[in-house]
Amino acid sequence: MLAVGVAVLAAIAPGCGDDDAATTTSAASIAVDVKTCGELEYGGDGEPAAVIVSDLPMQGDSAERSEQQVEAIRLELENAGWKAGDTAVGFQACDDTIAKTGLWDEATCRSNARAYAADDDVIGVIGTYNSGCAAIEIPFLNEADVVMISPGNTAVCLTEESPGCEQGQPASLYPTGTRNYARVIPNDAFQGAALAQFASDQGVRSPFVLYAADDPTSTGQATNFRGGAQALGLSIAGFSTWDPKASDYTELFARVDRSGADGVVLAGLTELNGGQVISDKVDVVGSNDAVPLIAFDGFAQQSTIDEAGAASRGMFASIPGSAPESLSGRGSEFVDQLTENLGGQPIEQFAPYAGEAAALLLDGVSTAGTDRAAVIEAVFATEGGGGILRPYEIDANGDPTVGPVTILKAASTFEPDTEVEPGPDLVRAAAAG
Repeated sequence: MLAVGVAVLAAIAPGCGDDDAATTTSAASIAVDVKTCGELEYGGDGEPAAVIVSDLPMQGDSAERSEQQVEAIRLELENAGWKAGDTAVGFQACDDTIAKTGLWDEATCRSNARAYAADDDVIGVIGTYNSGCAAIEIPFLNEADVVMISPGNTAVCLTEESPGCEQGQPASLYPTGTRNYARVIPNDAFQGAALAQFASDQGVRSPFVLYAADDPTSTGQATNFRGGAQALGLSIAGFSTWDPKASDYTELFARVDRSGADGVVLAGLTELNGGQVISDKVDVVGSNDAVPLIAFDGFAQQSTIDEAGAASRGMFASIPGSAPESLSGRGSEFVDQLTENLGGQPIEQFAPYAGEAAALLLDGVSTAGTDRAAVIEAVFATEGGGGILRPYEIDANGDPTVGPVTILKAASTFEPDTEVEPGPDLVRAAAAG
């Protein structure tokens, strides 16, 4: 499929000729005109009548994960014949990072959202991966009636009230008063509850919780874990930040060691100097077998192992939802297709969720056509989802009604260890912090 994508781009790009191309250079006229987006892709007959965009971090440590998500979206479009009902649909992959940092960027997220909202051909956005970027983009898309479906956002405050929500969230994200944002992944209340349950099952009784400074998503995750842990009777040994710009964390982990903690929980991202954090944890506090290291989904990627090296071995990291290996039926078939398209490389955890987001959006367009507001209604009215994941509905807040969380264990790669589905009371305790 990667080769197909390149061929399609060549057919669309001005100045490139191909007598057998499925589309013509005129199709590019409906492309979103913003420098952070790639060329319009389309593999169907004639020309596309609408555009789906993805908005993901295409640079930095999350680039490999995002590239697989983009390929999953392409695959779902290809499986659908590049059509949603009677509507021919093109695709553009857009980037919300900057090269200097490799991280999502406020100005870029804002500029992207404005471009999508202003372009009447954009029928929906698949993204974002980072919840902070989503909080910037949602209001612009909301005012333009553009649906946004995320395969990776987990911050509770995007959809539900919770302690620590900023600037009146989530209500402030929806100026029209109507929800336009949905996700196909469980939020951090589920993840915090599941990690607390897992820590308890591992025999951890006094975890020390660390979260990245000045990152609201990390703060929210840490708070969700604390709420779940306390509901289970665990004693929090410490609750503190790490500075992503620090050169080492030996003093921080000396404090962790003195606290008597029998486990360490990390809320944040690999990109926020996570490799150094993990290395110093092992050097000062002990191996992950002796003192379990349990992290949220921002660490559940190959770049964590690559950067932390041997120190990552034996650590646990969660992903909201089921692992690719655990999917069945159409989901299993989709993972097999994606694996083939990617030359046999291991499938990143969020890739099938990007395919699911594409399937859900295509179903919405198939039902509603190109009326943006009607597409939103159709997405929220789904019965069973897009078919790649196990069946779910989208609740009034925009969250899926099914909330499994997979715990992975690091060796040379992250491998599934167990799946936890926390009960509603524990999820509510985690959400309350």
